[in-house]
Amino acid sequence: MIINQDGTTPIYVQIAQWLETEILAGNIKTNEKIYSQYQLAEMFNINPATAAKGLNLLADDHIVYKKRGLGMFVTDHAQAIILTKRKEKILKKLVQELVAEAKRLHVNQGELIEMIKSACEQGDDKNDSH
Repeated sequence: MIINQDGTTPIYVQIAQWLETEILAGNIKTNEKIYSQYQLAEMFNINPATAAKGLNLLADDHIVYKKRGLGMFVTDHAQAIILTKRKEKILKKLVQELVAEAKRLHVNQGELIEMIKSACEQGDDKNDSH
């Protein structure tokens, strides 16, 4: 992953999102130790305090838990928490923006649904070819 230093998303949020994606992909498993703030700082060439802030976001959301003296580990329900969070916050917001843009462009509900179905089918075709 590349950190976008100039973007609108704070670096610590990008770190948390990257770790969430790694958990969702199964690259970091339940009860497995995740990267320390120092490992993350070295990996992404950032301040350890910034990395710690990203880890604390995950702890606040109960995605990771701390074992004193050992580090942070992935909780049993981490994937479910991440999925719910992303559906509720990210996906819902994207859909609201999509519907608002469709209204501005005078695209009716039926047309919009067809566009979504078509995009889903194209996505399925791409997944089938791998």
